[in-house]
Amino acid sequence: MPHTRPADRNPNRRLRIIGAASGIGAQDHNCEHGPTAFHRSQAWHELEHHPAIDWGETLYAPDRPGQTPVERIANLCQRLADAVATTHATGEFPLVIGGDHSVAIGTWSGMARTVGAPIGLLWVDAHLDSHTPETSYSGAIHGMPLACLFGRGDKRLLGFGLPGMQLLPAHTVVLGPRSYEAEEAEFLERLGVRVIGAEAIAQRGFKTCFDEALAIVSGAPGGFGVTLDLDAFDPRVAPGVGSPEPDGLAVREVAAGLRRLAALPGLLGLEIVEYNPDRDRGGVTAELITDLIEAVLPVGKRRTD
Repeated sequence: MPHTRPADRNPNRRLRIIGAASGIGAQDHNCEHGPTAFHRSQAWHELEHHPAIDWGETLYAPDRPGQTPVERIANLCQRLADAVATTHATGEFPLVIGGDHSVAIGTWSGMARTVGAPIGLLWVDAHLDSHTPETSYSGAIHGMPLACLFGRGDKRLLGFGLPGMQLLPAHTVVLGPRSYEAEEAEFLERLGVRVIGAEAIAQRGFKTCFDEALAIVSGAPGGFGVTLDLDAFDPRVAPGVGSPEPDGLAVREVAAGLRRLAALPGLLGLEIVEYNPDRDRGGVTAELITDLIEAVLPVGKRRTD
């Protein structure tokens, strides 16, 4: 099956932001307002005139009488997959701002579609997000997107990109999880997905673990993406999330890792999700999002340069 070669990526191409405003998949629905709140924030205003970045559009889940949550999420993910595919095909770098993590189903399905083959993915998160409807304790769909991207789950949430899997299990890594259920871990283990949890990071150090993750995802023939749930960070520095967990990753280390990733020709896109402005004390989480976006801007065009 043909696919876009990673070497085809232009490291100086523009970043195009796509907002995915959905809180339907989460237990706290207020992350629905995340993309719009960030777009209006002072943190975004620090970047909005940057020559290498553009806010393209913000997509909203439909709210029609009689529609189920799954149907609403499916509609948004279909349109998000189309937007990501179009953005990538026109030579721009898709940068999705969510919204709850269920939007990842659309983001990476669209990317796999335009690449023409399953891709690699670095999933940075406090959770594994790998439940199916049969194993989920809460029924929250933002706990299921990674399973959906591997072709497992509610059929209405599958098939927005390629038939079957959108990701290569051997080139997918979950980095930083510290709260999850056994069923999720067993599912990923059966597939051969590498999980590098908080305990391993504490023992081995973030850089060593990140190097391992980078070697795995960057080996995907068609390229790889990064999805970053803001609850991966310590809630003391990222309070604006719906499902905070104690402790977490250091912002400085993750930003440094993103800078390294941005220099690789295989990086296809970035997704930052689960921003909940109602919990964001003093706008510090919005500032964090800006720092993360800056980390993937072309070298020589960052504020710190």
